[in-house]
Amino acid sequence: MRLTKEELHNLMKTKLAKAGLSDKHAAGVADVLLHADARGVHSHGAMRVQYYAERIAKGGTNTNPHFVYNKTGASTAIFDGDNGAGHVAAKEAMDEAIALAKETGSAIVGIRRIGHSGALSYFVQQAAKEGLIGISLCQSDPMVVPYGGSEPYYGTNPIAFAAPGEGDEMITFDMATTVQAWGKVLHARSKNEAIPDTWAVDAEGAPTTDPFSVNALLPIAGPKGYGLMMMVDVLSGILLGLPFGKHVSSMYHDLTVGRELGQLHIVIDPAKFTNPELFRTYISQTMKELNESKPAPGFDRVQYPGENSTRKERESEIHGIEIVDDVYDYLIDEAIHYGAYDQKDPFAK
Repeated sequence: MRLTKEELHNLMKTKLAKAGLSDKHAAGVADVLLHADARGVHSHGAMRVQYYAERIAKGGTNTNPHFVYNKTGASTAIFDGDNGAGHVAAKEAMDEAIALAKETGSAIVGIRRIGHSGALSYFVQQAAKEGLIGISLCQSDPMVVPYGGSEPYYGTNPIAFAAPGEGDEMITFDMATTVQAWGKVLHARSKNEAIPDTWAVDAEGAPTTDPFSVNALLPIAGPKGYGLMMMVDVLSGILLGLPFGKHVSSMYHDLTVGRELGQLHIVIDPAKFTNPELFRTYISQTMKELNESKPAPGFDRVQYPGENSTRKERESEIHGIEIVDDVYDYLIDEAIHYGAYDQKDPFAK
């Protein structure tokens, strides 16, 4: 089913509001989900609405959170999300980080006690649109085997980065510290498609191409990805006095309680380090030079980080967004949710 961006946003907002979010917060969550779908990252888009709606309806997302922003130093702060919708808390915390970075040159804002916040590229692009460098990272529930291990300990623990070029150009990087994000496995399940055997392992620890047999994900580049996910866990968990590693709450274990997750935003003002216009010029030059690099065999051209997603986002303005029929059917259904997620094994079919 292909929908315009406005149609998809309205369907998601309506469902989330029906589940219990205020119109403002429902629209805020829908903003971030639409951003993901428009960029082709469907694992973090509309397919997540049913899960969010069930958690909201069952009380696991605070529908009337009291957000508290406290400066803890000249360029540091803590934003308490009161277990409200993670997308909204992370968005507002980035607004605070941007304001602080413009004042002091840099900002580090820790976000405590939130739910799942979706695609991190949305938040770092908030900073880039203001002429700043944005970095964001967050913890997630354990579903990745440590390098050399056979039992999950860390989450997919993503990292995102964005920097502004000339005009509205920007370079964006958003990745899980696993070979692939869990949402990609969910997307493969929704389309009944096989996955590469480098993404995950089954219950015996053997590589699998069956998304329904996945029992744990694999860290990217072995010990290097393992180290990165450890770093993310420290900075968005231990640093903020939150549960860490295997103690991070499950996405599905109990949808009646808040998840207490952590996230960290880092924002840098290039003007405090160099000529800001020259910085933007060099970012655009980097993008252009990467495009002009000689491609390897089997490739038509070299793309800069985030280019493919940016292209899809621009095309979505013209052609709309394709979502799978099951997701569309749920969005137009009268039911708030189908009771499909509470107490669910994260790797269950």
